[in-house]
Amino acid sequence: MGCVSSKQFKRAEEYEDSSTLAKETTFSVNEVEALRVLYKKISYSIFKDGLIHKEEFQLALFRNSNKKNLFADRIFDLFDLKRNGVIEFGEFVRSLNIFHPDTPMAEKIAFAFRLYDLRGTGFIEHEELKEMVLAILNESELILSDDAVEQIVDQTFKQADTNNDGKIDHEEWKDFASKNPGLLKNMTLPYLKDITMAFPSFVLNSGASDDEL
Repeated sequence: MGCVSSKQFKRAEEYEDSSTLAKETTFSVNEVEALRVLYKKISYSIFKDGLIHKEEFQLALFRNSNKKNLFADRIFDLFDLKRNGVIEFGEFVRSLNIFHPDTPMAEKIAFAFRLYDLRGTGFIEHEELKEMVLAILNESELILSDDAVEQIVDQTFKQADTNNDGKIDHEEWKDFASKNPGLLKNMTLPYLKDITMAFPSFVLNSGASDDEL
């Protein structure tokens, strides 16, 4: 009662076959199979249970499983569609699909909105934007003064909050992102265009050997 084991997760996840996922995403069947290899590399890097835990996700992003970063936490939370604390293979493929070069820009804009809407209110507020700007700067190892950060946030709000109600709604965000495509540059991962030919570097250094898979 209560606790759900990793074995139960894995049994449920096995139903996510490549052809089904290919139909639901931009990826081909071969690309989904390649993503399965990537998924296994990450999911066996620490816990060896075939599921991606937050520590493994952070290890893949930063080569450090203990680094605390709001940006990584938010991406993990948005990938974890079932809200059960792990990323299953189907969730992994469907979420990565957002970052495919051929995914419509509208889907990328909507994902970015959810990324910044930290409290899930349906609006991006000033403090939420500031928290995310600080997290992204930290992830990029860039250090700016408090005044510089405030200036970035204030300027963004001035441009995006067109009705001046102190928060950015979906439509305002859509307009702002459309006019500032650089805002979404991290929403596209070029290597996903040909995932069968190239993996990101962390796949080769995840800590899992092939005989563990």
